[in-house]
Amino acid sequence: MRLVDNERKSMDLRTTPVHLGRGSTAKPVEGFAWHPDVLQAYSAAVASDGAEGRMVMIFDGDGLGDHAERHPAGDELVVCLSGSVTVTRDVDGLPDRVRLGPGEATINPAGVWHVVDMEGPASILAITATLGTDHRPRTDLRPTEPVGAPHPEEAP
Repeated sequence: MRLVDNERKSMDLRTTPVHLGRGSTAKPVEGFAWHPDVLQAYSAAVASDGAEGRMVMIFDGDGLGDHAERHPAGDELVVCLSGSVTVTRDVDGLPDRVRLGPGEATINPAGVWHVVDMEGPASILAITATLGTDHRPRTDLRPTEPVGAPHPEEAP
């Protein structure tokens, strides 16, 4: 894993996230992987950015998310690029669901546990404050109704 300076070629945000740092810098993260050693190296490489650092990445998927996460250092922007997704946040022990279609976005507030469910093939763009991000198994935020079911206030 390494941060690349002065990258001038295209990159795929699905495999090569970009780190936004202090001083309005943007550096591709080559060799990124969801592996503890790589995540530790990334955290060390961007530590000087503190809570101001952000990771920008595209995620593709289909189905329920397998874990919950929270970002204590700052808010996270989630943008639906294609398909349909439901973001479920734990707000004072109650699920708060936001359904997104292409071009729609939501903000997960700092420190709030959340999960993302993709309803069929879907893609999202996430801009995340990564410092101190926590993960836990997805057990307590599982939807009580099928993903995509209308909320009571949306029912006819």
